[in-house]
This record gives sequence, structure tokens and C-alpha cells, in this order.
Amino acid sequence: MGNLRDYEDFIVTDAVWDATMDATDLGSIQRPNRTTTVTDAVGLLNMYEYQSSYTGTTYGNGYLNNGLNWWTLTPYSSSYVRSVNSNGIGSDATPPALYGVRPSINLKSSVRIVDGNGTIENPYRLEGDNDTSLSGTLLSSRYSGEYVRFGNDENNLYRIVSYENGMGTKIVSAEPLKSNGEFITSAFGDTTTFSSTNTIGTFLNGEYLTSYVDSTYSDMIEDSTTWYLGTVGSSDSYKLAKYTDTNMSSTVSTTTNVKVGLLRFGELMAGQFERYAVKDSYSSTGLTTNYWTLTPYSSSRVRNVLDDSTANDNTPTRSYGVRPSLNLKSNVVITSGNGTKNSPFQIELS
Repeated sequence: MGNLRDYEDFIVTDAVWDATMDATDLGSIQRPNRTTTVTDAVGLLNMYEYQSSYTGTTYGNGYLNNGLNWWTLTPYSSSYVRSVNSNGIGSDATPPALYGVRPSINLKSSVRIVDGNGTIENPYRLEGDNDTSLSGTLLSSRYSGEYVRFGNDENNLYRIVSYENGMGTKIVSAEPLKSNGEFITSAFGDTTTFSSTNTIGTFLNGEYLTSYVDSTYSDMIEDSTTWYLGTVGSSDSYKLAKYTDTNMSSTVSTTTNVKVGLLRFGELMAGQFERYAVKDSYSSTGLTTNYWTLTPYSSSRVRNVLDDSTANDNTPTRSYGVRPSLNLKSNVVITSGNGTKNSPFQIELS
């Protein structure tokens, strides 16, 4: 499915989400009775819906088990919420815990599929959201989540994040950087402040631009982008990584301006992984790794994302993976591709 331009034409905006409390063991959960409901356009799966894909094996081999840790909307008690862990087993945690988010929507019955086969590489495209002949189209007219070919060799797949820096397009590497198939790692630095001269900032604005991205691609990057360095401590909202308060009335004053940076804690595309755990096994797939964000947790620790998609924090001298984020110029245009993983946008400067 592509990004929906006019979501009211596709999504049921008054969908009812059943958030009824249930502490029953996975495999024995009954359909919830709507004791507690929420009406909104976007929600989460409840635990019964997850169980419906679950075959009852020890580790959970249902199709909704994506090998990562993520929330459901089912309360376990007055103080705990149910979740699914990386092995597909039902779990629970306190609401401030930092797990993955899998948004759920209801599409209208009138929506029609016009292209794609429903795979990750070639998802369904919907009627009214299926562009053709994109050659010459500005990349800045496209949508978050779409794939872009950018950079060299094994590190050439990126995804669109947002458009917060004027008319340009913010993108991030689809996965942390690799060298010969192995994830590379870097210390964040000696302090918790990201800059062009701290350890990871020096790498991103030096070796990365010469060894991972040649001049053809480097010329497409804005020379200076504002990166927000707001602190997000224990139980704080991710919004504080950019804004002074959760109402998002103004941005934080702690910023830096450099060419290449990292994602903020809680930003779109942070925590995007294929799969951490192998189905029916506790073993790791090797498809993920821990990586840094640029958001401080405190004066001595920095936020990072773990390989199972949960959020964490650690001292800046630790070595973790690197996911470059950068802002492309407003005159970058698409030459081919449809934005899917199988056919990412090919781009150039107009």
C-alpha cells in the first residue's frame, strides 16, 4: 500500500477499537465484549486479534509475529498493558515501557487494489494512490516511508522520513550501515551532545561522505540542516526531543547545524527493522543491531534503539550502529522507480 494522500477517501475515520482489559493466557483469550472502546481513525491491534493469527506453538509462528517487541491496546490490569515480545509470546509491561508501535487502520470497503502482489518488496497499490510516470517529479512531493536509492554498494537503500527542513526531503538509511555484510559501530562521543566534531558526527560528516556516499549523491544533500537535541528522560514524551513541551508550541533551543546527522528519539522511521528473532526460536536473525539516536537521555547518557525495536539509553562511549539521516535539496527529482523496496526511487538534481 502506498502513502494515502487523502486519507478520508481510504480510511474509516470513526473506527471502533476494543480496548477491554484481559489477563487471560494467550491461546485462551475470548473475543472482547467492548466493555472499553475508543473511536478514532488509527489504533493498535488487541490481544485477541493477535491470537487469531497464532497457531498455539511454543514461540508463536502466526503471521502477525514480526520478531520484534510491540504494544497491543489491551490492558492486562489497571497498571500493565499487554504486548508481544520478539518470540511471539504474549507479555505485559507498565505503560512507560518503550516498545514498538504497529499502527492499525480500517480501510473502506470501496477501496480497490490496482497493482502489487502484497509482498514487502511489492506491496499492494490502491486505486487513487497508484502513481505512474513519475520521471521528473520532485522527490519533495512524495511520502514518508517510500524507498529511495541513495549511496553506494550495500548501503544504498534509504527511506523518506519527513519534510521538517523547508522544501527538502529528510531521508534515513533503511538499516544501520554495513561493511562487507557486517554492521559497523561507533562511539557516540565523549559527551551526550551531537555535533560535527563529536565522534559519530565526525564520521558522518567525513568518512561517510567520502566512502559511503560519492560526490554524485553528496551534492544532493543540503550543506546545513538543523538537528534538534532536546533531552528525553525517563517517562518523558518523545516530543521533547524537538519541542519545549508536549503541545509542540515551540522548538527547543538546543540544536546543531551540520550536513549529516541521526534520527531523533521517537522520530518516524526510528526502530524500523525486518526481524530480530527467528520464528519458533530465540535465536537472532542477524538482520538488526543496536544503533544511536542523537537525543540525550541525561547529561551522561544518550538514547539508542535496541535490535529488538525497544528503546534504551547508554553512555556515549559505547559503540553502537550508525543510521545516517540527511536532508536532500528541494530540486532533487525522481528519474525512475515507484518508491517500493523492490523498485526504489532513482534520483538526481534537476
